[in-house]
Amino acid sequence: MPMTKVLLVDDEQSFVETMIKRLRKRDMEIVAAFDGREALARLDEDDGIEVVILDIRMPVMDGMEALKEIKSRHPLVEVIMLTGHATVETGIAGMKRGAFDYLLKPCDINQLISKVNEAAAHRRRHQEKIIEARIQAITLRKP
Repeated sequence: MPMTKVLLVDDEQSFVETMIKRLRKRDMEIVAAFDGREALARLDEDDGIEVVILDIRMPVMDGMEALKEIKSRHPLVEVIMLTGHATVETGIAGMKRGAFDYLLKPCDINQLISKVNEAAAHRRRHQEKIIEARIQAITLRKP
C-alpha cells in the first residue's frame, strides 16, 4: 500500500510541528500549511496529496472557505475538518460542503489515523472508478 500523503492545515505552529512528528511515525508523508490560502497553493503544486486535515478557525482564510475552494479546485482530495471550537452544526455544515468527516481537537491520534486511512482509501477507490470509466470509454470508441 502506498504511503498516504497528507496536507495538515492549522495556524497553531506548535500543534502542526507535534502532529507532523506523530503522523510521520505512522508512515504518513506530511505537508504543512498555516492557513487556507497556503493550503490551496500546496494542493495546486502537489497532486499527490490525498487527504487534508483542515482546522476550521484560522486567520486569512478560515477552514469552511478553504474547504469550499479545495472541493472546487481539487474535488478528489478528501478533507477531514479538525477544530477545537466545533459544534455538531459546524461539522455537519462541513460535511454538506464535501468534507469526508470531522473531529474535535484535541483528537485521539489513533482515531485521526483511522479517519485519514479511511479517507485515503475512499479517494483511491474513487480514482480507480474514474480510470476504469475512461478505459471503458476508450475501448467503446475503438472500431
